[in-house]
This record gives sequence, C-alpha cells and structure tokens, in this order.
Amino acid sequence: MLVVEEKENMRIDSYLALKLDLSRSKIQKLIKEGLVTVNNKKINANYLVKENDQIEINDELNYEINIEPENIPLDIIYEDEDLLIINKKSGMVVHPAPGHYSGTLVNALLYRFNLTSGEKHRPGIVHRLDKDTSGLMLVAKNEWTHEKLAEMISKKEVERKYLAIVDGLIKHDTGTIDAPIGRDINDRQKMAVTDQNAKEAITHFRVLERFHNNTLIECILETGRTHQIRVHLAYIGYPVNNDPAYGRGKATEFGQMLHSKSIKLKHPRTGKELFFEIEPPQEFKDKLEKLRVEEK
Repeated sequence: MLVVEEKENMRIDSYLALKLDLSRSKIQKLIKEGLVTVNNKKINANYLVKENDQIEINDELNYEINIEPENIPLDIIYEDEDLLIINKKSGMVVHPAPGHYSGTLVNALLYRFNLTSGEKHRPGIVHRLDKDTSGLMLVAKNEWTHEKLAEMISKKEVERKYLAIVDGLIKHDTGTIDAPIGRDINDRQKMAVTDQNAKEAITHFRVLERFHNNTLIECILETGRTHQIRVHLAYIGYPVNNDPAYGRGKATEFGQMLHSKSIKLKHPRTGKELFFEIEPPQEFKDKLEKLRVEEK
C-alpha cells in the first residue's frame, strides 16, 4: 500500500509512475484492469491524488525491480543446507510487490542467505502467507530443494495446520469446504468462491473450542489458493475474526486471527520426518483469553 504523504494534486498514473519507477502505460493498464484502488475504490487514470490517499496495487509483479537485502530480524526455527523454517510475524509481507519493495521477508532472507532458488523477486519462497497471517513457512535455499518441496506440496505430502478464531458458533465438530476459488469479479483486490476462472480449493477444519459467539478451529489445507482459509470460512458464514477484507465490520491494525501453527514433512533430501509447531502471537492469545473470560 502507498499512502500519499504530500498534497500532490497529480494524476495518479503520473504519481505511481514516479513513485514505482514504472511506465505510465504500465500503470494505465493496471488501472484499466481494475488492479489499482484508492481508498478501496476503483479510479480512472486521470484521478488526482490527495494527501492521505491510500493506494493499493494488486499485480503479479511481472516487471523488473531491484530487491535490496535488508537487516530485518527473523525468527528462524530450523535451518540446514537445503531449507529453512521461518516463524513469520503478522504484518510482514512475504515478497516484494507494488507498494511493498522493502521490509519484506525476501529482503530479510537475502541479507542472511545466498538463496539460489525460485523466481527473481521471490527467491526461496515455496508457499506464502498473507501479510497479516503469522506462523510457520518453508523456504528453499537452492533450486533442487525448491523443486522437490513444490512437488511435495502439489502431491499433498506437506501437512500444514492453522489456528483460526472465527466469528459465529460452528455447531459441527468437523467439516470440509470444497469450493473453487478465483478472482472476485466485483473486486480485483479480493478472491471469492466462484466458477469463473477458478481453481479447486479444499479446506478441512475441526472445532477446538467454542465461545459465546466465536469458535476456535484448526484448519488443514489440501490445496493452497490465495486467501483460501479466509475466503472459505467467510463463504460458509464464519469469517476469520478481525479480517479486514472478508470479515464482519472494521478490523484493527493487527489483521485476521489466523496462524500457521505447524508444518510436517519428510526432508526432501534425507527422508527424515520434520515436525515443527509454534504458538500464535500475543495478540492472538490475548483475544483467546478475552473470549475465555467472557464465557465465565
């Protein structure tokens, strides 16, 4: 996200071309495709930016940028010559994208490691977590490992479990959501359950704890679509608590109560079983404690 800090009164295509070092034609194409919003609203290329405008750009970053290594603290849970397990903080963007060229997990990884796998703008990244989703992530340190891990994920040989606090009381103890996900035709910034340009998406869940009007659940991904858990849970009427995109009402800065709690896999080179589990961040635990107190 870009926040306009000065009273520019400049056309948005010119402003973004200047700020992002892109051509105006590239910016105009993104605007025409509905991939640029200002204050959550679509605009035209002749829109004049104003102070405090919040500009979001949703693009797959298919142009060249220079990604600079940055000395950003990382919570490394496991490391060997082939892979890393990172505990990503909520609020950290995984890889550079328009409006997020610095401060990302990739910037931090490049400072510490000589990553030789994956695409240029997302080296080492085998799967991603949303900006405000915390928890465990796999990172490949070389191309061989990257290919093996990607293959294992596609074959469902990597088990990823998530914790989520959702709004509403889920009555069933377990469930499976099997509903295809694609780009939301009404809002290109979001995903949706749809039959248009969609891909298979399957999420399993089980209830861990029930409160007055919230439920703590564990989710297991069978597929890994963008925003999958958040979209699926909102689709069945139980959105992730505090989700700014798919939730109920206004969210706090912390974002959705969704945490990647564990990863289990066989090491791609040695075959040794690896299992790692991490507690959710303090904000997540504070929310749980508050719900438990309210139940008494």
